[in-house]
Amino acid sequence: MSGGRSESSMSGGRSELSVSGGRSETATRPNKRRAGRAAGGLAVADSRPAIVDGVLLGARCSACGHALARADVPWCPACHGPIETAGFEPVGTVWAVTTVRIPVGRWSAPFALAYVDVTDGPRVLVHVHCAPPPAPGEKVAFTANADGDLVQIGLESADGTGDGNDA
Repeated sequence: MSGGRSESSMSGGRSELSVSGGRSETATRPNKRRAGRAAGGLAVADSRPAIVDGVLLGARCSACGHALARADVPWCPACHGPIETAGFEPVGTVWAVTTVRIPVGRWSAPFALAYVDVTDGPRVLVHVHCAPPPAPGEKVAFTANADGDLVQIGLESADGTGDGNDA
């Protein structure tokens, strides 16, 4: 391998890196995989957008106006400018949609996911009605279910009980 670096082994969630070229040393560094607190590892931050009191919490760059679905970022990812906390109405236009035909976590197959462009806000991933799923360009309203997932209003949760917001 060029540069005298080679990946020598993976062991116990850590990778060992051998460096050659006049001297030899082994450096042990943690890999990027973290099991999470449930599996005895470090806590993993929940990166999903949050809806509180009917408002999607987020941020907007005060320099370029870029909208973010997270309020806890240190600077704008588009221009590195300062950000301000903002709230967005949980309504938007479907940008893209797909049907997932295998079970994933709490969600039994089939289920549909859509990227929704929030009106004057960020793009977020929302669980949407599956039969039939909304087409790109259609308006949808969404909320957060008890598990923290963004779901289209009226969509039943994974356990079939509904989100309590049937429209």
